[in-house]
Amino acid sequence: MKKVYYLSTCDTCKRILQEVELASDFVKQDVKKEALTEVQLEELYALSQSYESLFNKRAKRYKEQDLKNKSLSEADYKNLLLEHYTFLKRPVFVIEDHIFIGNSKKTVEALKKQLNS
Repeated sequence: MKKVYYLSTCDTCKRILQEVELASDFVKQDVKKEALTEVQLEELYALSQSYESLFNKRAKRYKEQDLKNKSLSEADYKNLLLEHYTFLKRPVFVIEDHIFIGNSKKTVEALKKQLNS
């Protein structure tokens, strides 16, 4: 499977998608238009082994709900990820059994390396 979960209104996602020049066999899912399903989230969890690693702690809702001052379990992270698309750390690239989460330079470089191998 080759898939990317992203937000079409996110400038960082758009920049990364342009930078890596995805092949036409990649499936793109705009998480705002097509919400992440529980099955998809469980597939991402199987690769990352952590709902927290998929969670965006910079999300506006994270601050609004004062979640940083709460002790969140993996189940809490899962429920929040299913509740609203902004909680997904973006973009998330899945290439077969490899997952690349977020927009750090290190992650983007690892993604490029995987795409060019």
